[in-house]
Amino acid sequence: YNDELLAELKRIIVLENVQDPGNAGTIIRTADAFGFDAVIFSKDSVDPYNSKVIRSTMGSLFHIPVIISKDIYSTLEKMKDYGLTIIAAHPREAELCYEADISQNIAIVIGNEGSGLSEKILNIADKKIMTPMKGSAESLNASVAASILLYESMRQRDI
Repeated sequence: YNDELLAELKRIIVLENVQDPGNAGTIIRTADAFGFDAVIFSKDSVDPYNSKVIRSTMGSLFHIPVIISKDIYSTLEKMKDYGLTIIAAHPREAELCYEADISQNIAIVIGNEGSGLSEKILNIADKKIMTPMKGSAESLNASVAASILLYESMRQRDI
């Protein structure tokens, strides 16, 4: 990617160390469906051009820019410089997604399926948000959590 492209993006989903091809592909497809501008993968995430990822995007891989960042931390810092709010998806100790303004100029960061987001990402983030849960599950699947947050962002834009 180049800085000019990054400067134009207003709604981005960022994947840090997401390993499951099905999750990655579903997130790309969902980002496309809910009007996001791009999906950025950290270099330690699954290859977005893996055949299982491509299949699970159902063609959305060809409708939305998919970027692999060599240094996700500096990419996030550049996004901040361009006026984006960095939002970390976190299962606890976070603002509820429908109470946070996630309508515009945002980069929502989704973490690894097992370990979540790194401490470094949590420190870079401007805010942490979570989806409300009532049952006893500790967390949601990465693509499910991303889908809820992307939908909520679209809902807020369309109000």
